[in-house]
Amino acid sequence: MSNTWKIYMLAVVSFLVGTSEFIITGILDKVAADIGVSVAAAGQLITVYSLAYGFGTPFLIATAAKTDRKKLLLYSLAIFVAGNAAALVLPGFGFLIASRIVLALSSGVFVVTALTVAAKLAPPEKQGSAIATLVMGFSTALIVGVPLGRLTASLYDWKLVFGGISVLGLLAMLLIAFTIPQTDGEKPVPLRDQLSLLKNKKIAAALLISFFWIGGYSITYTYISPFLLNITGMSEKGVSIGLFAFGVASLIGSKLGGFSTDKWGFSPTLVSGMVLHSIALILISLAAHSPALVFPLLMFWSFTAWSSGPTQQYHLITLAPEASSIMLSLNSSVIQFAIAAGAGIGGLVVEHASLASISWIGAAGVALAAFTAAASFGYFGGSLSASRQKKKMAQEEKASA
Repeated sequence: MSNTWKIYMLAVVSFLVGTSEFIITGILDKVAADIGVSVAAAGQLITVYSLAYGFGTPFLIATAAKTDRKKLLLYSLAIFVAGNAAALVLPGFGFLIASRIVLALSSGVFVVTALTVAAKLAPPEKQGSAIATLVMGFSTALIVGVPLGRLTASLYDWKLVFGGISVLGLLAMLLIAFTIPQTDGEKPVPLRDQLSLLKNKKIAAALLISFFWIGGYSITYTYISPFLLNITGMSEKGVSIGLFAFGVASLIGSKLGGFSTDKWGFSPTLVSGMVLHSIALILISLAAHSPALVFPLLMFWSFTAWSSGPTQQYHLITLAPEASSIMLSLNSSVIQFAIAAGAGIGGLVVEHASLASISWIGAAGVALAAFTAAASFGYFGGSLSASRQKKKMAQEEKASA
């Protein structure tokens, strides 16, 4: 099997991991009704998952730094299978929270390891596209996993989704065991040294971009199903179709983001994508009560949001190429903290303001990310002219690649 196919195979497994993470959003109202809590309380399942992922991943990656990457993929998937099985068989809100913590920790290790392996399997000039292919796997979870999970929850039982993921996780372990080559681990990096990277202003700014970008996205996306049902007035079938269209657009966006990064560089791709992302959420706010308008705007939102995924990952790798796994681990943690913050803020907005307000507040968060990115890339003046500044950044990107 060629390295290209191995990368695509990792993307297929990423689909399972992504489905397990994202599915709660698609069935949030069903879970809330079944376990007898409010939608806002059920939304904290996303917060718990993200906090466990964010705090746990750096420690686990540092602890397992010397471990062969293939073994690490298999170990994390084994725990992932157990976590999904627990969500199926164990009753009550408490056990569901526990299963989300287990899934978060195993998913965090798998994601960082898979991104590292994919980058090493690809030639240097194709690393952006390789990362985009992994992101494509997560996007596919939005295309197939989330709407299919919504349909399953509507017709049968939402817990069956996790049972299916658990069985497919076992098959994924077999695929990795027979296709992914052994890849040496890296020199252990203590957590103190990992955090010392934050003293680098460029790295700190890049991670701040991730936080505002994903935080704004999460404020809206966490409660998108009840938003479409109660504000836009879509039917159950309409919501499933809308989530499917959202996923299709995310797939296209992530691939185009990877292509644009390889072709034109990360700075223009990142800034333009986030500006359009913010505009998309504003348009959704304005058209919130019209299903005919919201449907295409959902696709536009997803396209712009996911175009930034591979771009930002590649950007971070260029800032510290000698510590790529640490950078990806830190970014994964920041992303999960942002998801937790977004879900928490969204819950407060839903409880104390209105469900219709979430897209406005989400747009503000993404706009802040776009501003931070533009400022960190020197788009707001300085001693160099705009053309010379862009030329300098292009040279830096080329040198880092």
